[in-house]
Amino acid sequence: MLHSGHVAFFEEAAGYGELYVGIGSDKTIGELKARKTFNNEQERLYMVKALKCVKDAWINSGGGLLDFDEDIRHLQPDIFFVNSDGHSTLKENLCRELGIEYIVSKRVPHEGLPVRSTTALREECRIPYRIDLAGGWLDQPPVSSLCPGAVLTISIEPDYEFNDRSGMSTSSRKKAIELWQVDIPTGDKVQLARTLFCYENPPGTRYISGSQDSLGIVMPGLNKLFYEGDFWPSYIESITDDSLLNWIEERLWLVPLYPRHDDYDVLSQTDITAANARQLSDAANECWDALKNKDVESFGNALRRSFEAQIKMYPHMVDSNIYDVLNQYKDKALGWKLSGAGGGGYLIFVSETPIENAIQVRIRREQ
Repeated sequence: MLHSGHVAFFEEAAGYGELYVGIGSDKTIGELKARKTFNNEQERLYMVKALKCVKDAWINSGGGLLDFDEDIRHLQPDIFFVNSDGHSTLKENLCRELGIEYIVSKRVPHEGLPVRSTTALREECRIPYRIDLAGGWLDQPPVSSLCPGAVLTISIEPDYEFNDRSGMSTSSRKKAIELWQVDIPTGDKVQLARTLFCYENPPGTRYISGSQDSLGIVMPGLNKLFYEGDFWPSYIESITDDSLLNWIEERLWLVPLYPRHDDYDVLSQTDITAANARQLSDAANECWDALKNKDVESFGNALRRSFEAQIKMYPHMVDSNIYDVLNQYKDKALGWKLSGAGGGGYLIFVSETPIENAIQVRIRREQ
C-alpha cells in the first residue's frame, strides 16, 4: 500500500545516489506475513517505478528475508538502504560479505506530513501483538507442575507488522482477527482472552498454544499470569500505570532476526526439571519486583536469567546464528531474551541508551 512514508523513504535513499528498488513478490510476502498483499506485485511495481526519485525497480527473484540476494549480487550497488523495522542482521552480514555499505533509515516523515505505515492503514491493525518478558514456558503444565510460577506479558500496539512465526504471538493474533476483525471488543478482558484461547485450541488440538498468548494480546498493560500446573493461570495481576509503562517502553529494544523455519522443533531434546523450572520461576519474580521498583539493572539481569533458564530446558530455542547476533549487541545492554519460543523472531534487549538499528514498541493502554 504505497503511502507518503514510502515516498519519504525513497527520497531519503535517493539522496545517496541513483536509487534502485527491489520489492517482495506476492509469494514472499505471503510467506513472511501470512496474508495476501493489498495490491499485487505488478501493481506495486508499476507505482514504485513511476516515482521520479526511483531509477529502476523490479520484483526480487528469491524468497524469504533475503529474497534480493541474487539481484543485489547482479546489481553490485555501493549502498544498501533499509528502514529501521526492515533491518536484519542477515541483511547486514550479506552486505558486509559483498563489500556494500549498509545504511538504516530512521523513517522520518516528509515535513508537514504524518508518520505513515502500511500496518496503520490496514483495517485489522488494531489487534495487538504480545511480548513475554519473563517466565515464558511456565504456561505449559509440564513446566509449572514441577514449580509454579508467573509469565510476565505486555500487550503491544501493532505499529509494526511483525513477521509470521516471529514469537510475537502472531498465530493467536490471526485467530483474534478471525473472531473480532478490527480490535479487541469491550467487556471483561479475562473472559475475552478465555474465548480466544478456546477458539485457538478446540477439542482434539494436538499441541495446546499457551494461554499467555491470548492473555498477552487481550490484556492491556503489564500482566503477571501465575500458573500452577494448568493451562490457565490461577490468578492474574495487572499494572496499567502510565508512568511504569512509559518507563518500560523507553528501555526495551527489539532487534529483528528472521522468522522461525518451518521445520523448527523447540520440543526436541528438552531438559525440563524441577530445578530448571524453579530458576525460571525465580527469575520471573525478580523481574516483576524490578519492574515495580523501576530498577533497570535488576530488570535487565532478571530478563537474562529468565532467558538462560528457558534455554536450559529448551536448548533448541537458540542456534549459532542467534548467538552470533546476540554477541554483537549484548555488551551494549543490561539484559536480553528471545521473543516467544525462540528459533528466530526478535532479540529483546534492556538498555537505558539506544541500541543501534533496534526498534521500540508501544504498550497497549486500557481502552
